[in-house]
Amino acid sequence: MTDEAVVRALHEGPARGVFAVTGGGSLLLSNLLGVPGASGTVVYAAVPYAASALAAFIGGTPDSACSAGTARDLAMRCFLQATELDPGPDRFGFALTASLATTRPKAGEHRAHFAMQTSSVTRTWSLYLAKGARSRAEEERLVADVALHVLADACGIANDRPAPTGGETLETDIARGDAPWQELLAGTRQVVGDARPRTLFPGAFHPLHDGHRRMAQFAEGRLGVPVTFELSIHNVDKPPLNFHDLRERAAQFDADALCLTSTATFVEKARTFGAVTFVVGADTMRRIADPKYYPAGDMTEALDEIADRGCRFLVFGRSDADHFVALDDLDLPHGLRTRCEGVSEADYREDLSSTEIRAMLKAH
Repeated sequence: MTDEAVVRALHEGPARGVFAVTGGGSLLLSNLLGVPGASGTVVYAAVPYAASALAAFIGGTPDSACSAGTARDLAMRCFLQATELDPGPDRFGFALTASLATTRPKAGEHRAHFAMQTSSVTRTWSLYLAKGARSRAEEERLVADVALHVLADACGIANDRPAPTGGETLETDIARGDAPWQELLAGTRQVVGDARPRTLFPGAFHPLHDGHRRMAQFAEGRLGVPVTFELSIHNVDKPPLNFHDLRERAAQFDADALCLTSTATFVEKARTFGAVTFVVGADTMRRIADPKYYPAGDMTEALDEIADRGCRFLVFGRSDADHFVALDDLDLPHGLRTRCEGVSEADYREDLSSTEIRAMLKAH
């Protein structure tokens, strides 16, 4: 099956999506747009190439511009745009991020990561190229060819994908979301797990570490009730969690200690859980009182609602640059401050953050 025949089959099928390409692989877009009927496949395409453009597209600076995780974040943004711009049951987001031959030698691998997000599945492919085996143009061509054929495979179009040669390898991961996870992503369900916790510890837990565990243990002793960890599929700062990342983060917990939600903000959590005590760090507490996270004029109303629903906060200090920030160091509205109880530095201090742990893991 020729590349043109593959593209024609895509254009004639029901699947349509938004595409994002960065760092290489733009020939994929040429392949798709160069065959008549491209509107049958392409809703919109973006090339967020510069670091600032990539960060703006996914809603934050990634740990690495070229990684499977960044490809998944891009694909999720694309999926959300596809469902917004062209609602339908067969919408997808497809992303490609690559680090290929350039004008200077690279210390790292030449590689490309592809990801595809639908309402039910997160797919990831990682292609590793033999350094020095091809020119930049040849690497671009190979990446585009592989991207086209994995896209076709995912859309149910039988095709003979060219086998990589010269030492290249292709790794594949498929993470399927079960029905409750799909409902969380769609926003038609608020909670999977304990819907009536008395103490809730929200977080990204990327990864869960000893600091989190010690916070939970201290909170249980102070409050006298078990702590339930909460992982929200939606986030005010980042794309929703894809099913791959949700699967990996949920696996860190005992099932009865975790609830999954679609509540991105604390006012949404208050509406869902009622009079609960939230376990938070000082950095999270600062964001709760930051007007930028609320529509104009709505912060006071939202904070009043959190208080009226009986919610409270147990606030742990956090290291910030060269000093330790505790509850008393935060400038909080009076009504919110009265709902908070601080944990002293003597009782808890953890200087290592999840971001620093990820950096160390990447270095090793």
